[in-house]
Amino acid sequence: MMEPAYTAAYAELYRGHWWWRVREQILLGKIRQILAHRACASRILDVGCGAGLLFDVLEPFGYVEGVESDGRAVEHSGRWRTRIHVGNLDTFRCDRAFDLILLLDVLEHVDRPEQLLRRAAELLAPDGRILATVPAFDWLWTLHDDLNHHLKRYTASEMRALMKGAGFTVIETRYLFQSLVLPKLLVRAKELLLSSDARIPRIPSRSLNTALQVWYRSEHALAGWLPFGSSVMTVARPS
Repeated sequence: MMEPAYTAAYAELYRGHWWWRVREQILLGKIRQILAHRACASRILDVGCGAGLLFDVLEPFGYVEGVESDGRAVEHSGRWRTRIHVGNLDTFRCDRAFDLILLLDVLEHVDRPEQLLRRAAELLAPDGRILATVPAFDWLWTLHDDLNHHLKRYTASEMRALMKGAGFTVIETRYLFQSLVLPKLLVRAKELLLSSDARIPRIPSRSLNTALQVWYRSEHALAGWLPFGSSVMTVARPS
């Protein structure tokens, strides 16, 4: 769960802030690749879906359902409310397996992530896929992680080990937002030197917001192979 004030601001940030806009584009590209071989509409489960903000762009791929542990987060889910189970994955029940399960910035909140992944495996079709993102590198920890109630930041090798321990075969790990590492290091250094409180992110000016979207989309296309970044994306299948 996030701080209540952050939860209240999240929808606006998701729809307008460059980081969320770029991440969505990256994820949709990967989802298209994962589901490209499917002959019929896919079944997608978004774990930690919040208000279902991703559902509109997932709907063209097939049937979308979600699980969210924070009841406050689903209050403004609109037409998607009946598709969101409020609770944890252990209490979620379905009558058909899913082709794709999304764990987007979820595992860093969980004290037993392997258990969560094992439960996800039970809900996944034999040829299904897990797509997960997590923040990268504990040495990039800032007050933003505290604001989000993170427990850990992961490396790609840690994600591969975690997935393997939960019974998955990793298809791909990839770092995202490579050039965000240096700014985050500078923020971390500043926070270590100066006492301050965590602040909810704000959407930059329109021109800066647009410029950053262009920069990070181009970076992902041209330099996404680099072995560092502020996030890790992992694709895995049941072993």
